This record gives sequence, C-alpha cells and structure tokens, in this order.
Amino acid sequence: MPVRPTLVVVSGPPATGKTTLAHTLARQLGCPVIVRDEIKQGMVMNATAHRTGRDDPLNVPAMHAFFDTLGLLVRAGVTVVAEAAYQDRIWRPGLEPLTTLADLRILRCTAPTPTITERMTHRADADVHRAAHDDRRLLTDLSTGAYNPQAFADISLAAPTLLVDTSDGYRPGTAEIAAFARGH
Repeated sequence: MPVRPTLVVVSGPPATGKTTLAHTLARQLGCPVIVRDEIKQGMVMNATAHRTGRDDPLNVPAMHAFFDTLGLLVRAGVTVVAEAAYQDRIWRPGLEPLTTLADLRILRCTAPTPTITERMTHRADADVHRAAHDDRRLLTDLSTGAYNPQAFADISLAAPTLLVDTSDGYRPGTAEIAAFARGH
C-alpha cells in the first residue's frame, strides 16, 4: 500500500522569506514546489486586465490555479511544497479537501517588521516581476500603520506546525526543517 504524500505548506506574511525557503526545502526533499506568486506572474505576462492590488482580476484565477495544481499533484501521490502569503481565510478552504489525500505540515515563516520592510523595499526595487504583487502599496500601508505583518492570521487547521524565524538565515536550521517536513 503506498504511503500518503506530504503537502508542506510554507506560510507567513509577505517578505518573510517564504519563497526562498520553499525552493530550498523542495531541493532538499527532491520534490516540486508550487509558488502562488510565480503562477500569478505567469498570468500577468499574458493578461491585458491586470491591476496590482487586492482588486486585481487575476487574484482569483491565480488562487484556483494554485490549489488545483496542489490537488492534481497530491492526488497523483506527489509530495509537494506549497508557498503563498495567504492567511487562514484563503488557506483553510483550499487545504481542507487536500487533508484527506496528503499529510499536511505547516511551516510558518516570521521576521521582524523592520526586516520585512527592508526585504520588501529591496525586491520592489530589484525585481521587475514584483510589480504583479503591489509591494509598493504594502510598503505605504506599513509606513502608515494600515498593514501590520505581525497581525497575520495563521492557518487554523490541526496539523503539525513549525515556526521558522527567517530574520537571519533559518532558525531552526534547514536540516531540522527538512526533518520536520519528512515527519521526523
């Protein structure tokens, strides 16, 4: 009888190092990584109706493509790393049906707000593809107090969860994170 695949979810506020960790972990585990922002960036390349921000008409199709891809992979028995800055209200309904197909493990990335601000500023300046994600608006919201990354709503599903401090490398380290993802 085959072993159930594992769905490793890398979650947390924007600019907490989720994507970097997800790619690193997927390489260590030898499995694919599905990144919501990369899906949306691929959609933006071909869209005429793109608008940055919460009201972007591509947000909902990107979300569906993300969860549909995860579902396809775990139904095929593939262990996968999934990464997005979704909060509980988006993650929970997308993940609940997948918990019958895969063992869920959650990595919650965290970093102090000044580190988040520094990273967001750097990537907004350095990565032309980030325009698809409206980092500039988030930076404005951070500076005015309209956005507080420390108020991020964690995934509320009952699943093993590991808090990862990404402020300077990873704490715990990548070996411990990979062991957690493998279920050890």
